[in-house]
Amino acid sequence: MKFGSSLPFLRGLLLVALVALSGCGGRVDLLSIIAERDANEVMAELLNKGIAATKVTGKEGNASVQVPRADMARAIDVLKAAGLPRESFKGMGQVFTKDGLISSPVEERARYLYALSQELSGTLSNIDGVLFARVHLVLPERGTGIDKGLPSSAAVFIKHRAEYDIEVLQPQVRRLVANSIPDLSADRVTVVLVASSIKAPPRADAVSVWGVDVPPLAAASLRTFGWVLIAVVALAVVGLVALGVMLWRARRVPPSAAEGA
Repeated sequence: MKFGSSLPFLRGLLLVALVALSGCGGRVDLLSIIAERDANEVMAELLNKGIAATKVTGKEGNASVQVPRADMARAIDVLKAAGLPRESFKGMGQVFTKDGLISSPVEERARYLYALSQELSGTLSNIDGVLFARVHLVLPERGTGIDKGLPSSAAVFIKHRAEYDIEVLQPQVRRLVANSIPDLSADRVTVVLVASSIKAPPRADAVSVWGVDVPPLAAASLRTFGWVLIAVVALAVVGLVALGVMLWRARRVPPSAAEGA
């Protein structure tokens, strides 16, 4: 019995089954190579919003966060509303590293102001509800007649989540900045607070998958199970069709062969 003519048909059915199986790998990288502490915060926020996120630990204390492909857009919106992952700031030790080069007084001063701004911005970013913080400093240059008598000043910009009342913390913010800068008084510190208009998507109580309402965290597993089931059914159909072709060809006995028998 010859099966050469049926091979293209069988290959086509196998290709359909493989395409169905390819739908099982439905996870994509949302964030790659971030600090594990940031990855844990991202994971907590996504899981609290019903998104089945997973963490993949990498080298040197880094990690990646993966989410179901279908939840990618929603996960981005959730992190954007939460201000995650947090911005990283450089400390004094990182700004003033020993690089073997001699810096000019102007460069040293610029680095000093930058380091102060980074330190203060990082501290303010740790306040609950703060999405973004930046501190701009104006300090007189000592020993010159140009800036003589010009007082120090600072401007603080804070973008925060709308549900947090940061307004009540203005006196503490002014005092923190003033006490961190030499010759700076609290009345020379301007604080600008802006409530974010970005709202996180609500937590989904149930997600419809294959016509069934399931909890959000079970949706990804159910989708994968559905694709696996489709692939199994497709392979079963391939097997049944192949068996039918074999039986059909076996029953087609040529007339000459029947007469000879």
